[in-house]
Amino acid sequence: MTNIGIVGAGTAASATATVLDRTVPEAGVTILEKSGGLCGRAATRRRGDVTYDYGANYVKADDERVVELLTETLETDGLVDVTEPIWTFDRDGNVSPGRDADAHKWSYRRGLTQIAKRLLGGTDVTVHRRTRVERIVHDGETWWLTDADGGEWGPFDVLVLNPPAPQTAALLADADWDHHLRDDLATAAAEVPYRTIWTAVLGYGFELEAPYYALVNPGKDHEIGWIAREECKPGHVPDGESVLVVQASHEWSVEHYDAPPAENVATLASTTADVIGDQRLADPAWTDHQGWRYALPEGRAPAGPLESAEEHDLYFVGDWVVGEGRLHAAVRNGLETGERLVNSL
Repeated sequence: MTNIGIVGAGTAASATATVLDRTVPEAGVTILEKSGGLCGRAATRRRGDVTYDYGANYVKADDERVVELLTETLETDGLVDVTEPIWTFDRDGNVSPGRDADAHKWSYRRGLTQIAKRLLGGTDVTVHRRTRVERIVHDGETWWLTDADGGEWGPFDVLVLNPPAPQTAALLADADWDHHLRDDLATAAAEVPYRTIWTAVLGYGFELEAPYYALVNPGKDHEIGWIAREECKPGHVPDGESVLVVQASHEWSVEHYDAPPAENVATLASTTADVIGDQRLADPAWTDHQGWRYALPEGRAPAGPLESAEEHDLYFVGDWVVGEGRLHAAVRNGLETGERLVNSL
């Protein structure tokens, strides 16, 4: 039996694992995920009756294959579409209509983590959560993994890596793999540029009246890059309440990443109130926060080393592989990588 190890349970890895399970059911597929959840930055939290996507915001309808997956292949129960438009704001906080090119902006009533849960649901894929992989070993024939607690996993005939490029680069740099390609791969992954995003979630006991779902700063010249209203997603926020997901700009996020979270939240709440023009927003009833050090790739790794790695049964998946920090791109990459892997077996 072919054993396949996957590091990370992000969207792309979940898509790859699903392809493997459905087309090569005799293969054993094991996912090791460092966190307690699934779907990577397509992350969802719940607070009482409130559900909010605090990483990625939605899935765009920009890929026919992904659209078919969401609307036909997977269960569509609970799939919701945000119909309100996206408006813009400039460096001075002036809000303007426009920039709503998305045909659909999909999430689920239970949040975007449903993508991975539905992809993996019904498969025989084994997922071990809270298992942080710290070392990769190749013994000349197979792959082995060591976790942070000293546990060993393997042997794997094929290894798939899904962490963000900088974390993948660190794993490769320390890998016990006596091959010149190791350094080429580590360098290629390390050179992928990333945007850092510090996110504040702001909850209110009143419903904000606004004609838009979200505001975006396309010039990337404001302290805030994105403000989204979770109440526009059916099933996420009870009537009469509002929840804003506020993503700071890359520059602000880097500068304040290690600052006290309460200070960051207070600053972003005050700035959000100024942009939207409602000072009530400076005093949220409750808050949450999350720092995403490696949020969005702003480039892609060169294809050459990644393609060469597949000759050694080593595969890479994720938005940094295709150079587009979008959920639909990650899903598509995972599906296509899974198919290439199947063809190689």
